[in-house]
Amino acid sequence: MKRLLTSLLSISLLAFATSCGNDESEKVYADPIIASAPVADIKVGTSGTANFTVSVDSDLTATWEANTTGGITLAAANGTVSGNSLEVNFTATTVGAASLAVTITDSNGKKANTTAAINVIASIAPVKIVNGNVSGLRTWSKDSIYQLAGRVTVVSGATLTIQAGTIIKGQPGTGANATALLIARGAKLNASGTESAPIIFTSTQDNIQPGQIVSPNMTPDISGLWGGLIILGNARISASNSNGESSEVQIEGIPTSDSNGLYGGTNDTDNSGTIKYVSVRHGGSNIGAGNEINGITLGGVGSGTVIDHVEVVANQDDGIEFFGGAVNVKNAVVWNINDDGIDTDQSWSGTIDNFVVIAPNTSGAHCFELDGPEGSFAAGHIIKNGSVIASAGDRKATDLINTDDNSIVALENIYITGIVAGQIINRVTAPLVSYTKIELNVPAADLASFVNGTVPAGIKAVTPATKTVGANITVFGW
Repeated sequence: MKRLLTSLLSISLLAFATSCGNDESEKVYADPIIASAPVADIKVGTSGTANFTVSVDSDLTATWEANTTGGITLAAANGTVSGNSLEVNFTATTVGAASLAVTITDSNGKKANTTAAINVIASIAPVKIVNGNVSGLRTWSKDSIYQLAGRVTVVSGATLTIQAGTIIKGQPGTGANATALLIARGAKLNASGTESAPIIFTSTQDNIQPGQIVSPNMTPDISGLWGGLIILGNARISASNSNGESSEVQIEGIPTSDSNGLYGGTNDTDNSGTIKYVSVRHGGSNIGAGNEINGITLGGVGSGTVIDHVEVVANQDDGIEFFGGAVNVKNAVVWNINDDGIDTDQSWSGTIDNFVVIAPNTSGAHCFELDGPEGSFAAGHIIKNGSVIASAGDRKATDLINTDDNSIVALENIYITGIVAGQIINRVTAPLVSYTKIELNVPAADLASFVNGTVPAGIKAVTPATKTVGANITVFGW
């Protein structure tokens, strides 16, 4: 028994000694390390590389993953670490400060991270001067800035394509020399911007460069520096001129000596092109006798034309004005306009769906100026799903909704706020004007003060907490 106990004790001591020896010889791994090298300023629209130095124990493997802030996108967001250096490739998409955060993880699960600062700068684009007429098939590229030197007309049969992200700047000019881009009857404008790369029409006083969306020097209330965008088509209008009723007339802002200014016809499905993610800024130059060019003018434009996601900022005259036609407009923003937010004339027969109007201003400015037909042709339109701010700071519209006795329009699902004393809905007795779910942010007891006449059943007072209608503003992030 004594020998047995001695043997067991010897075995236990040997196992303990062996165990202690293993602990003492187990390798201790170093923590991983990562550091970033400075990244040079990179021009928007180009590709770049961020370099990192990496230290991982030679017996271990490691992976990396990256996240970004600001205007850069990654070629790859993760991968395997190879050696002592790591390159992460990216593309600069938007001017401004950005960052690239990288984390490495070794095969023991230990992590290290660092962040590289990246500054995306504007690319100074070459300026191309454009004047006169545009014929044939023409493309304007985002790599250049196009400067309108006077009225530029895309003539019948021609198509002008404008790439996403392109900037067009109008020179100053008044009267017959007012600067504008005119799309004549029979011509097409294919201007398809994107949410991240809208097409921007602005003034030559604007220092904006390709890749930028916000001007570096212009405040959003400066207007009248150039003309605007004018699109004309062959759809029906209800118009008159000095000779009486007419199926075609000259658009306001274009001298009668220029026949490219005629609009109207018989083809309600006429196609003047595609206008998407387009912003028109700082326009509305004076053409005489207090008459200015609208931000976007649509004369006799047919329903084959696509207009979706458009913005008019700081125009001296109306934001968007329709002269007959049948075109539909979806997702529109009009703000800091010095006349009417949305103006309709001559029996426009389309629909505007999902829109925002913010604080039209000056005497006689209306959030909506909705006129009736001028001739025997009579058609109505629909204005629906909108939010309106009738006043903001010292800016305020004279009226909320202004119609004629013969106006033909259905107003649906519109929320109006920022209402101040004196702003009213006019002529609610017009027999062909209907109001469905028009909600005014005013005290219920005061509702009648903001309506000229008996309050229609479709108009009611709400609070911001109880409103049920209005625009889907989530689509206006661009």
